[in-house]
Amino acid sequence: MPVGTAGAMKGISHGELLSLGADILLCNTYHLHLHPGEDIIAEAGGLHQFIDWDKPILTDSGGFQIFSLSNLRSIDDERVIFRSHIDGSEHVLTPERAVEIQHKLGSDIILCLDHCPPSTASRSEVLEATDRSLKWAKRCKREHGRILSQSKRGGDDHSPLLFCVIQGGLERDLREKCSQEMIAMGFDGYAIGGLAVGESQEEMYGVLDALCPLLPADRPRYLMGVGVIEQLRACVAKGIDMFDCVLPMRLARHSKVLLSDGTSLDIDKAMYRTDFQPIDADSPSALSRTHSRAYLHHLMKTKERYGETIACMQNLGVTLQAMRSIRESVES
Repeated sequence: MPVGTAGAMKGISHGELLSLGADILLCNTYHLHLHPGEDIIAEAGGLHQFIDWDKPILTDSGGFQIFSLSNLRSIDDERVIFRSHIDGSEHVLTPERAVEIQHKLGSDIILCLDHCPPSTASRSEVLEATDRSLKWAKRCKREHGRILSQSKRGGDDHSPLLFCVIQGGLERDLREKCSQEMIAMGFDGYAIGGLAVGESQEEMYGVLDALCPLLPADRPRYLMGVGVIEQLRACVAKGIDMFDCVLPMRLARHSKVLLSDGTSLDIDKAMYRTDFQPIDADSPSALSRTHSRAYLHHLMKTKERYGETIACMQNLGVTLQAMRSIRESVES
C-alpha cells in the first residue's frame, strides 16, 4: 500500500499512482485529524470524495505516532494526550475516539488504536504495551460495533473492516499471548505492529515464524511498515498478505533509484552525468522509459522537484510490480 499520509503522495498525482497499478491507499489518522480535521472531511463527503480516490483506503489509528512522537505525548490505559507537532495544541486520543475519527473519514479498513514500544524497550515495557493494546482493541471493537449499528439504523450501508494490531515486541510468548487473545475477540484482519522499528531482519523473521502459523488463514495478515522488496518476498512466504511503507518514496528523495532488474542506482553520483541511456528501459513508469539517467542526475543535483517525481514514480512502480509478481507466482 502506498502511503499517502495526508491524503496525497508527495509529487505524484492520483492518476499517476493508478497508472502504476496501485489498488489501495494508506492515509494517516493522526495527520488528517490535525489538518484539515475529520469533520471537514466528513462534510466533504468522506475521504474518498475529498481526495478524489475511488479505490479502497486504509487508515492507521494514530498508534504509530505514540512511538514516533514519544516526546510529544503522555499515555496511560485510558488515553493518549498529544501535543501537535504543528502548533503545540493538545489533543486527546482514546480507542473510541480513534475509531470514531476513522469512521468519519469514511475509511474502508480501520485499525484499532495500539501502543507500539521501541525495539529497545525492556520486557516490562513491552508487556505493558501489549496489555494496553489488548484492552484498547476490546474497546475499539465495541465502539466500532456501536457505530455500525447506529449507521445501519440511519440507512448507511458502509461497513468498514476492523483490523486489530498485534504487539509484543521481540518477546515471542507475548506475541503469542497477544495474537491468541485478539483471535478470541475476532477481527476482520490481523495487523502485526512493532516491527521495522530498529530490530534486525533476523529478529523480525523470527517473530513472523512464531506468529503467522497462529493467525487465521481466512483473514488478511498485514505487516506494518515493511517495504524492502527482498523482505516482501520473504514475508509473503511466511504468510503475510499486506504491507505498507514510506521507504520507496524516501529512498527516491535521497537519490536512490530502484531498478526493475533488482539492482539500484545512486543517481546523484558523478558517473551518471553523461549516462544518456533510459533510467530503466523496462520500468513500469513511462517517465523512466523516456528520460535519461543524465537528466535525472541533473534534476536531483539542482534540486528540481520534477526529479523527485521521476524517482518516486520509479521506486513505487518497481515495488508495486514486485508485489504483482509475487501475487501471480502464489496464484499459479
